[in-house]
Amino acid sequence: MDNYKHRPFWWDEAGLEARELAEGAADLPDKADILVVGAGYTGLSAALTLARGGREVVVVDADMPGYGCSGRNGGLIGPSFHKLGLSGLTAAYGSERANAILRESMDSLDFLKNLIKTEGIDCGLKADGRFRGAVRPRAYDTLLREAESLHKSVGLRFEPVPKSEQHRQIGSDYYHGGIVLPDDGHLQPAALVIGLCERARQSGARVFAPARVTGLQRESHGFSVQISDRLIHADQVLIATNGYTGAELSYFHKRVIPIRSAIIATEELDPQIITELSPKGLGYGDSDRLVIYYRPSPDGKRMIFGGRVFDRADRPDKYSTDLKRLMTRIFPQLSGVGITHAWSGTVAYTFDHAPHLGEHDGIHYAMGYCGSGVGRANYFGHKIALKLLGSRDGKTALDGLDFKTHPLYTGSTWFMPAILRWHAIADRMGL
Repeated sequence: MDNYKHRPFWWDEAGLEARELAEGAADLPDKADILVVGAGYTGLSAALTLARGGREVVVVDADMPGYGCSGRNGGLIGPSFHKLGLSGLTAAYGSERANAILRESMDSLDFLKNLIKTEGIDCGLKADGRFRGAVRPRAYDTLLREAESLHKSVGLRFEPVPKSEQHRQIGSDYYHGGIVLPDDGHLQPAALVIGLCERARQSGARVFAPARVTGLQRESHGFSVQISDRLIHADQVLIATNGYTGAELSYFHKRVIPIRSAIIATEELDPQIITELSPKGLGYGDSDRLVIYYRPSPDGKRMIFGGRVFDRADRPDKYSTDLKRLMTRIFPQLSGVGITHAWSGTVAYTFDHAPHLGEHDGIHYAMGYCGSGVGRANYFGHKIALKLLGSRDGKTALDGLDFKTHPLYTGSTWFMPAILRWHAIADRMGL
């Protein structure tokens, strides 16, 4: 039995909780130009842009900066063109609009890399690529066809890796070849939160946590926002809560589908083992429907392994066992290796497989990154901030998309375990 910590490895490595990144709710001001709800990547990126645009910005979070998926994700970066997203977008909007949306996802990756560089954020960025493995022989041809189609339509760069050459990319016989996406990479998620929060505060934004929004009322001039026993007036409001959007924000709660994703971190390993598993220090994924992702830690001392889980609740006793079993199926070398951390969080999908940003009833929002939030959240946080500033540079391919819900959907994801289990069965059957 592993004696693991039930908390993100990233928090410990970056010292996230020890940082004084926020003020207490007792010090909240009575008013602000713009109130940002959510201190994750979206909210902090927006706050940075807004503060530098001359606005008086207040950011609030129900827990702490980066508590949600921004501080819990696997840290892999890339446009993540999963076949579900491509087919879903094409079915909903046609190939031209779908390609424009996917092309902007590629722009979000470039934006993130440039943001980290220009702001001097030390977050362990390693942008050397991602290997996506073919779980079955026929999946290799499918991966190539999809990559070739995306190369023609949106300029995606990729490199074919036949099975005979895959040991140059990964120390495993589990796959039947794959592709390398050379523009992808990985970073330390919590360190990125810290860097963004510090830059936003240095630019004049104020961040408060814990400070949970419990009520939001539109007035003749702006909004009144209830936060615990405090009432704040804001000229404008930005909702940036993504997979942690509560029922108090009913319109948005019914339009995002939170899906639980869990991660484990191994104990420190011999450097030779890490080199054997990941010769080039890449990030990894594969061709199955049920999403998995893994990579070396930024210090190169352990492996981080994650994926979607069947249980809606945070059950480390369940997902740590399942993830470790899958990890050793791919890397038999890790049999007997201990786990030091196990944690989970919720990503936000949408009914049309596209992120959404815009304005509803005077409230601005950006959310629904469909599992690829590191780049998208930072990029669309910046874009929605530009819209709030009235800049033409805020224009995106997502403008005007109908933020759809389903007549029977209330925000409860009671149906997700069954859907995920079906994906697992389809994977085993090779469908």
